Amino acid sequence: MATGVTAQSPGGDAVPDRLKAVQDLCDRGEPLDAVMRAVGPGGRDAAFDAEVLSGPLGTRMDLAVKRGAARRRELVDLVRPYLAGVAAGVKRELPVARRLICHLIEHRPDDELVEGEALAKVVAAAAEPSKRIRKGLRWYADLPFRDELPAELFRLRRADLVPVTHIDDIVWVDGKLRITGFAYLAGLSVRSRRFNRATVVLRGPRWLPPVRLRTRRVLAPEATHGAREPGCNYDWSGFHAELSPWALRWRGAVRGLVSGVRRRLRRRPAVRDTTTWRAEIVFWSRGARATGLLRGASIGRSERPAGRQLKPGWWARPVWTSDRALQVVLQPNRAELTGVTVDDERLQLKIHLPDRVVTKGHARLGGHRIAADFSPAGKGTDVLLTLAVPALLQEKDGRRLWVEPKGDPAASVMLGDLKGTRAVAGDREITVLGDRRDRVVVSAHRIRPVISSAVWDGPTLVLRGHYPDAEGPRSLTLRHRSGLAYQVPMEREGEEFTVRVQPGFMDRFGEAVPLSSGTWQMSVRHPSGEIVPVRMDHAALETLDEDPRLLGGHSFRMVSTRFDVPVVVSEEERPAAEKGVAGTHVLRRVFYPAQRTEPLDEATVYVVNDGRLYADSVRAIYEERVRRGDDRPHIWIVKDGAFTPPDGATSVRAGSREHHAALARSRYIVTNAFLPVWFRSREGQVVVQTWHGTPVKHIGNDQAHMRRDPKPPVWHRQAAEVRGWDVLLSQSPWATPVLRKAFGYQGEVLESGLPRNDVLTSPDRDELAAAVRERLGLAEGKRVVLYAPTWRDYDRKNAMVKLDLAKAREALGADHELLVRAHPMQAMPAVPDIARDVTTYPDMADLLLVADVLVTDYSSVMFDFAVTGRPIVLYGYDLAKYSAKRGIYVDLPEVAPGPVLSTSGEVVEALRSIDEVAAAHADRYDAFRATFAPRDDGKATARVVDHVF
Repeated sequence: MATGVTAQSPGGDAVPDRLKAVQDLCDRGEPLDAVMRAVGPGGRDAAFDAEVLSGPLGTRMDLAVKRGAARRRELVDLVRPYLAGVAAGVKRELPVARRLICHLIEHRPDDELVEGEALAKVVAAAAEPSKRIRKGLRWYADLPFRDELPAELFRLRRADLVPVTHIDDIVWVDGKLRITGFAYLAGLSVRSRRFNRATVVLRGPRWLPPVRLRTRRVLAPEATHGAREPGCNYDWSGFHAELSPWALRWRGAVRGLVSGVRRRLRRRPAVRDTTTWRAEIVFWSRGARATGLLRGASIGRSERPAGRQLKPGWWARPVWTSDRALQVVLQPNRAELTGVTVDDERLQLKIHLPDRVVTKGHARLGGHRIAADFSPAGKGTDVLLTLAVPALLQEKDGRRLWVEPKGDPAASVMLGDLKGTRAVAGDREITVLGDRRDRVVVSAHRIRPVISSAVWDGPTLVLRGHYPDAEGPRSLTLRHRSGLAYQVPMEREGEEFTVRVQPGFMDRFGEAVPLSSGTWQMSVRHPSGEIVPVRMDHAALETLDEDPRLLGGHSFRMVSTRFDVPVVVSEEERPAAEKGVAGTHVLRRVFYPAQRTEPLDEATVYVVNDGRLYADSVRAIYEERVRRGDDRPHIWIVKDGAFTPPDGATSVRAGSREHHAALARSRYIVTNAFLPVWFRSREGQVVVQTWHGTPVKHIGNDQAHMRRDPKPPVWHRQAAEVRGWDVLLSQSPWATPVLRKAFGYQGEVLESGLPRNDVLTSPDRDELAAAVRERLGLAEGKRVVLYAPTWRDYDRKNAMVKLDLAKAREALGADHELLVRAHPMQAMPAVPDIARDVTTYPDMADLLLVADVLVTDYSSVMFDFAVTGRPIVLYGYDLAKYSAKRGIYVDLPEVAPGPVLSTSGEVVEALRSIDEVAAAHADRYDAFRATFAPRDDGKATARVVDHVF
């Protein structure tokens, strides 16, 4: 029976508190002996032992196994005494891999555990997608030592049989609630309806009988596409379940009757109460039975399922919990909003309590208790609540509204039949709106654009809405979670606006590209600099068209997520056979090996940054071959529609069937980075590795994590890749030994210089630079300063521009253009309007063409820009830290071609007197260029093409 008392361990500490203490130690990376002291002796509390072994301690054990013999010795010495005290029943119910590791630690000799690979084999096998074997009517895990140890150790139990669930749609059809989705056990294929049953069950308060929904299995191939397990088929894991509201009504009535009797026995009036049922799915499939919560809504309509009024004042609502579990509630409207009045000083809210006469009480807005006037009105009560507008405007978060009649439980105020209210107060607005459960939320914030209509006109998404902010130009910003953003003009007419978006043809410096795959948030930048989110009009949600549109190889959807947050969802269109882990597994393990047995053709495959760019030395080699009239097939790998190759070249989608075939059968492959992990060079193929610049920072085997023992997976991945290279390009004799050592490369190195830098000394460089200036919108005659820092692997998510652009603009004046180019591995920079963000410009060589001054830090761009002879300033604000954490190959203060400065102020001062600074470093500049770029004379590409092709 529930007592309301938190479970305590025999030692007196609450189990959740002890678990949190252990979790905190593990998160901080504290030594294992400190973790075990917090865990304490085994057997004191079975619940704690089960949770800690399944959670933080178990994860720490897996980590120790991977870290070598010394850590395994420590693990055995410290954990074995603890396991000896843990109850056998606790260990038996652990997840199977954890159960097996505990058994090995307890029963295997120390030498075998420490020096051998027994524990490592189990941890490695457990990290792979589930493999399951059936014997009779029982299922077992396919893990190491299965033939040596008792079968019961490998039996799948409740902790292992947790279903994967997903909800695609929740709608009311003919008065019934229909739930559509899929559910399966990972590693257990569901290929047909045979021996495959499922039932959705709603479980409410313990003494109420559960509600079993009429459920049938349906075809759902998307379950297979989204699965993590290769070789498994979940096509028939889909389900349709229907709920009749009558099943909720009579159970709710019984619960209300019992609750009313209990309150009257305590001499309190009966109060209509909400009844909540959690949704579970129980299914039987090929002898396995599993039960789990229904979780996971598809983005869009299923996140905001509609409620249904069953009778006056009573609603049935499917709702989502904070951990994305589905519940169904039978909810009375005990308090309804009936009126909203706003002026400069006051916000008045009128609330009605039906069928309840109350004269005293108060209201709550979030955590604030507020006085309210209660007055009887017929069989109910009217409540008048007054809020001060100036105080409300200071609030930052929306707050739910409650009414607390004296002697009754608090009642959430529902919006009911009233429409939401938006009232402008200066440059801010006060909103009184309903949330996804129709509960009233009062908030104050900057005036937001509200979309009332979203329709497709061919390839154009037309957004119309209301935006009563001050007049002036505005742009809608579409922002990806990576930080990539596009600006789309907003047409304003009074308080109304229109935005026309072509998601398949977005402008990127004059080039049309589709929105890359993912979710694109919408916002507007206010003249004050504040980012103002865009919202959907609640009245437009019911008719919002969320169906996908196929445009130029991508599928686009206009969706409202988290109830009223509009987003555009982009997804690269792929055939069903290529979707998910199952599709890629077949391509890599079956199709690609078969293609490698076919004869080679004379095609060349070009790959830049996994197919994200048409740029770098790879582009220069391709264009030189085309200029010479090489008419053999040229294939460019394109990832996510990132660019369109020139006419005459073939575009192949990265990850596609054609991509695998091209890498298997093309004689030449030219790349500037690592190729896909599944690629293996074959006899007769020529792989030309141009790499993406002479390294300043440590790369490859010279990085700290690559030197540890045992070697990390990336070390083995690099070793396998490097063995397939036939020619490695080098910019200089200095770079050659650095690249050989970093990659462990023993093959041919061609010290040709970098083909990508030929354009910097081209006879046509002035005409090319003028075209780039026009593309970037740079005014003629202005000096261009390019700030191009490298990335910090210890601070990748930091979007701050370290150079003080405001001071630079003030000091340099209007005759300078400031360009910011962040590294693609770093977060997209937050660049103010006083500078230009050129991070997404396709080819860095074009930017170097137009730059008059380069400001960088530890980027290889310094070696490329030295070809131009123009000034270079190094801004090494974290030189000591970067050298210690990542490591660099050169002593920058000794050899740099320009000043190495540590503060933004020093950099700005150097830019103000850049001619004098350049003259003072002229000798060092010449020595730097002679050492690091001696072959960049405009003929590097010709050398490579002559040598290879």
